[in-house]
Amino acid sequence: MQIILTRHGQVEGIDPPRFRGRTELELTPQGRQQAELLADTIAARFTPVAVYTSPMKRCRDTGHAIATVCAIPEHVQSGIDDFDYGAWQWKSHADACAEFPDQYALWKTAPQWMQFPGGESLQTVALRTTDTLRGLLAAHISDTIVLVGHDSINRVLLLHALDMPLSAYWRVAQDPCCLNVIDVNRGGNAKVLQINETGHLARRD
Repeated sequence: MQIILTRHGQVEGIDPPRFRGRTELELTPQGRQQAELLADTIAARFTPVAVYTSPMKRCRDTGHAIATVCAIPEHVQSGIDDFDYGAWQWKSHADACAEFPDQYALWKTAPQWMQFPGGESLQTVALRTTDTLRGLLAAHISDTIVLVGHDSINRVLLLHALDMPLSAYWRVAQDPCCLNVIDVNRGGNAKVLQINETGHLARRD
C-alpha cells in the first residue's frame, strides 16, 4: 500500500497559533487554493483509489478537492480526527501558557507525558490513528490511498511509520497541504519516502 498523507489547507488559528483541535473551521481563500494545487499534484503524480479524511470540515473540503480532480470516492474516518485538547480548545498559546504554565512547558518539552485536561494524550491519539491505519492496510494492501489529516495526527502517524517515539513529536513538521509519501508492504513494514514536501504550492501566486 502507498499512503499519500497530507494536511488540510490554511485555516484561522494556524498563524498566530491556537489549539484548534475539534473547532470547526473553514478553509481560508489561501487554504482553498492550496487544496486545488495539492489535488492537481496528486492527480499528476499518483493513482489513488480513495480519499479518507478526518471528520473536520477543513479536512473534508480539502479531501473533496482531491477526490473531485482524481475522480475517486471520499470517506470520513473518525480515527484521524484532530487532537481533543479539552479545556485548551481554541486557546491561544499565550493564554494556555499563562493559565497552565507547568503543563504548557511539559507539552513543549516532553509531549509524551502530557494529558490535556478533559482531552486526550498522545498515547490515545496514537492508538486510534494506528488502529485506523491497520484497517486501511487490510482494505487496500495493493492500492494507493490519500489520507487528509491534521498536523498532530500526521506527526503521530509519521513517527509510527519511522519507528520513532512520541517524545520526537516536535521533530516532525507538517505544513498545510504538504505531501508525505509512505509505502507499507504486506508485512506491515513502512518506508517513508517523503515528508512535508510543499514545492507544489509555489506553482501559483
